[in-house]
Amino acid sequence: MKKPLLLLIALLPLVSFSQKRARDLGIKIGVLPIGALNAITDVPGVKVGQVTLTEGADVRTGVTAIIPHDGNLFQQKVQAAMYIGNGFGKMTGYSQVEELGTIESPIVLTNTLSVPTAADAIIDWTLGQKGNESVRSVNPIVGETNDGFLNDIRGRHVRKEHILNALAQAENGPVAEGNVGAGTGTVCFGWKGGIGTASRKLPQKLGGYTVGVLVQTNFGGVLKINGVPVGQELGQYAFNETLDKSSDGSCMMILATDAPLDARNLKRLAKRVFLGMAQTGGIAANGSGDYVIAFSTANRVLHDAPEPTATATFLTNDVVSPLFMAAMESTEEAIINSLFMAKTMEGTQGHKVEELPEEKVLEIMRKYGRL
Repeated sequence: MKKPLLLLIALLPLVSFSQKRARDLGIKIGVLPIGALNAITDVPGVKVGQVTLTEGADVRTGVTAIIPHDGNLFQQKVQAAMYIGNGFGKMTGYSQVEELGTIESPIVLTNTLSVPTAADAIIDWTLGQKGNESVRSVNPIVGETNDGFLNDIRGRHVRKEHILNALAQAENGPVAEGNVGAGTGTVCFGWKGGIGTASRKLPQKLGGYTVGVLVQTNFGGVLKINGVPVGQELGQYAFNETLDKSSDGSCMMILATDAPLDARNLKRLAKRVFLGMAQTGGIAANGSGDYVIAFSTANRVLHDAPEPTATATFLTNDVVSPLFMAAMESTEEAIINSLFMAKTMEGTQGHKVEELPEEKVLEIMRKYGRL
């Protein structure tokens, strides 16, 4: 009876009511207006589903799934691009996206050793979609970070049914953050990391487009919040006294937009996502797998095109700069949200990671006049 009970608990919405997001604490990152939910799901049609697995002292892991639109993803692919900040990772599906500029499956985030399981589940999910009865090739997109400090990662506790459940419960509404889904067992800047999200809604005179970002934070460096050297002030940062691997880990960053961008400009946008990560003090260390996946929900690409040519309208280079800034701001805020929304966690082998000390951080922000 123990295993079914775990699954039931994992599928319940896990929204923290005690933790507050950065903006709720008075920390306003950037200058652009936010979306209604300040989440990746502000981009019309984008859904997020999460399954959180916690059991006993050792299991601290999960799944976060992003579905770009409500239709058949394989038959109606989305324009997409990926950017590798540092490639110490197990990103699945990169080469086809790089070659063709489209994504044809949901994007799943999980832990390092569960990538093959997630890919297998995505294939099952795709083959089972109505209209895909003749499909014989699927490019599953799976990203990961290593949660092995808090999670018994060698136990490979994520199963196919967990991936499929995350996909099945994906919805358009608010996104749970912190110790949830693929962020359950992650560590960021030496504090508890997790899932974070944020968005920007451009004014109509700049196009009116929405940019949303979701992150799975598990990396290090010297934490900065809205330009304030918080990590330095708290005395917790990489290479403080000795050469260590505290900056290793990884960060998965997913960007969605309804702006009509082609794969080339989505690649440019993805690079600005990485700049947003840098704003928080991340250094893309040797052992960090830092990947950006960017997609546009506009101009879907038909798998079986009726004609040999296709007509689509894309933004020109001269008007994409506001989107670049939106990507940077959303990423920075999403990463900071993942920290503020995470809670102290104990895990495998007695390891414990403290949550970001909120009151001390706010005191530091006041000291620098940023609150």
